[in-house]
Amino acid sequence: MTEWYSRSEEEVLRELSSCRRGLTDAEAHSRLEKYGENVLYEREAVPWWQIFLSQFKDLLVVILMIAAGISMATGDPESALVIFTVLFLNALLGTIQHRKAEKSLESLQKLSSPEARVVREGQSVTIPSSNVVPGDLMILEAGSLVPADGRLLEVYGLTVNESSLTGESLSAEKHTGCLRTEGERLSPGDQVNMVFSGSLVTSGRAAAVVTATGMNTEIGSIASLMNRAEVQKTPLQISLDHFSGHLALGIMGICVLVFGLSVYRKEPVLDALMFAVALAVAAIPEALSSIVTIVQAMGTQKMAREHAIIKDLKAVESLGCVSVICSDKTGTLTQNRMETEAVYINGREMETDQLKEYAGSGKKDAKLFLMAAALNNNTSPSAGDKEGDPVELALFHMVQAAGAVPEQLRLCCPRKGEIPFDSARKRMTTIHEVQGEEIMFVKGAPDVLLERCTRIINPAGADLVPSRQLSASDRAAILNQNQEWSLRGLRILAFACRFGVKWQEDPETDLVFLGLAAMMDPPRPESRPAVAAARQAGIRTVMITGDHRTTAMAVAGRIGIFLPGDLALTGARLDQMTEEELEKKLPQISVYARVSPEHKIRIVKAWQNRGHIVAMTGDGVNDAPALKKADIGIAMGLGGTEVSKDAASMILADDNFATIIKAAANGRNVYRNIKNAIQFLLSGNMAGILCVLYTSLLGLPLPFAPVHLLFINLITDSLPAIAIGMEPAEDGLLKKPPRDPKEGILTPGFVGQIFFQGGLMAGATMWAWSLGMRQGGEALACTMAFSALTLARLFHGFNCRSSYSIIQLGLLSNPGSLAAFMLGSILLAAVLFVPGLQMFFAASDLMPVQAAAVGMAAFLPTVVIQLGRIFRDAQQ
Repeated sequence: MTEWYSRSEEEVLRELSSCRRGLTDAEAHSRLEKYGENVLYEREAVPWWQIFLSQFKDLLVVILMIAAGISMATGDPESALVIFTVLFLNALLGTIQHRKAEKSLESLQKLSSPEARVVREGQSVTIPSSNVVPGDLMILEAGSLVPADGRLLEVYGLTVNESSLTGESLSAEKHTGCLRTEGERLSPGDQVNMVFSGSLVTSGRAAAVVTATGMNTEIGSIASLMNRAEVQKTPLQISLDHFSGHLALGIMGICVLVFGLSVYRKEPVLDALMFAVALAVAAIPEALSSIVTIVQAMGTQKMAREHAIIKDLKAVESLGCVSVICSDKTGTLTQNRMETEAVYINGREMETDQLKEYAGSGKKDAKLFLMAAALNNNTSPSAGDKEGDPVELALFHMVQAAGAVPEQLRLCCPRKGEIPFDSARKRMTTIHEVQGEEIMFVKGAPDVLLERCTRIINPAGADLVPSRQLSASDRAAILNQNQEWSLRGLRILAFACRFGVKWQEDPETDLVFLGLAAMMDPPRPESRPAVAAARQAGIRTVMITGDHRTTAMAVAGRIGIFLPGDLALTGARLDQMTEEELEKKLPQISVYARVSPEHKIRIVKAWQNRGHIVAMTGDGVNDAPALKKADIGIAMGLGGTEVSKDAASMILADDNFATIIKAAANGRNVYRNIKNAIQFLLSGNMAGILCVLYTSLLGLPLPFAPVHLLFINLITDSLPAIAIGMEPAEDGLLKKPPRDPKEGILTPGFVGQIFFQGGLMAGATMWAWSLGMRQGGEALACTMAFSALTLARLFHGFNCRSSYSIIQLGLLSNPGSLAAFMLGSILLAAVLFVPGLQMFFAASDLMPVQAAAVGMAAFLPTVVIQLGRIFRDAQQ
């Protein structure tokens, strides 16, 4: 982008081929055709049907579809129908979730002003903002949205709220004049002679020449970044992708092996295919994607109760392995309001609670200081914390806290005149009638006001405004206090007055110095303990803000982000760093100040390149691209723009950093529960695989019909898996470091447990099958094997709740697991004993002694697993 702020007004007009009379209609029309409309464009969305079809790309899904096709061809349409129904519902669910996360620029486009006032051929006209072109002369007034980026030519007390771009709530003071820099590009917040599209004019008026429109504006560059930002895959998605691939290859290999063995033994090809189908159905956890979605959905409900609203289900689990949080300052770590922290009166520094005590003693210096803060103030008594100028609100509240009544002071001391604040003058003046005399109160920048002061307030005098000569030592003390507060990142205002003033050419001279007030946006009380909790959990917190470096360092130091030895960087310094330099210094940098949207994306990407899972918080339009780029984008629900909320995957309903740490704990628990549910499903499926392999390798009849395996995988398995997803978090979850996102699900220990537990259940099942073969033949054996495996997997749901024994956990600590076991048992009983269902599921009648044998066989694996855990815990 051209650095228009570094050019003079005449240079800008000359380069844009414009003048102070504006463009002609013909020239404006020509430029509209050349540059296009002043609107934001969004990349074309992927059609829903393409998203729906993409859900079938998974290799496991392809194998199931082939199995369903074989079932249909071999005269088993029931199994095929069940498989196709499950696949369709999973694809539909995935499509809905994808479409929910696709909104990106709709709210950004709403920031555009519908109309704009411009000068054309010397006349002020109102046109649609989409027709504004580079070179147009914009007329800006209080309350209007800036329609395009522009270089200011004339300014009259102009202040602009640029929070949508900079993230800072204080209105920016604007003026004309050239800004010369030595090779450094200024951030939008420092370009005080420019206005930007989407900003709100809060006071004053101005004329500006348009320098950029549409996608070439600052807000347009944000739109471009959002269009380019790709949605990150979550660690769980990556793990599940790898897991699915490995599982699918393993299943295909085993199926081919079994099919080959069957053909080698001269079995009919259709029978061999049925063996392969049975094995595929036994091996693939059909309900896995649904279970993962349901567990994540339950996690979102729990988080919503704790003020963390999850927009994208996949974000729930990602929170559990977040290792870096890039947090905005204003409104997230701080309270997004100015508060007076301390005052300086007559050489004494006081906190606001001390001011109340001092003013209560009847000191005239305190009384006049409070009068100045209350009277030289345009805040309405009925203004809330989000209304009016934040600095004036802070002063108003300070006066109230000191025991004075601002409304009463204003009634007793009516305003007679005012010279409004001006960015060039850096001060505001009001004249009031006090006890029949006129007193002028002035507030402004300390260095500017001190130059106009010749006296200082004297609390011992008897006059209405008692004072003494302002000495050199007084000046030095005031300037030292100002410097000390400045180094602490405080915003400072000075107050002065003049007694018996009459309106004249320059009334703001020979002033009496009253004191200083230091303000800042105070940190949230819970921010410091939340940052400490994050550090204990192995999560690094980094502050990224559009505020000044000194202020950012002060706030970060108070809440424990900026520690001894840490670095604080500005956006300008970041621009000068190579990727290698940033990579080297990244672990030491805990504060970034005066940054642009591009900087935020670069910081997030740098942490991601180091293998970290990054959460990014923000509330402004300028945060949206980084929110989209981060693994977890977190927007503010109270103070955030709609643009940031659309780009984020999580919204903080209370704008509280501490809520992020709670959400991270929930995310860790959700991942643990999902992994336990996967262990439950795979170990149960392993039992089925081993049973089918055993019979096929020995040339024995199949122990299950495909419909049996579908019943187990889709119905009885789903209930305990969902209950496992409801398992409460264990103590000390946040005292452990975040898991390595590169670590897959199928670790050696995890696979070993699956084989061991699956082997136990397979052994019990085949014992029941062999008993059935001896007592009643193939049909009874299939029924007993099916019953034993179903019941064994229902019991196994208690084992997979945690790695602890059920004695440590408590049987009643998760009522859902009991309900799942009871409901699963009832469904199994219905299949075995209800005539219609018995026929559909090809189940034979069981004698009581056979049912008891099935129950004993099913319970035995759980007894072995639990005894092993009790013994292990006793050894530790």
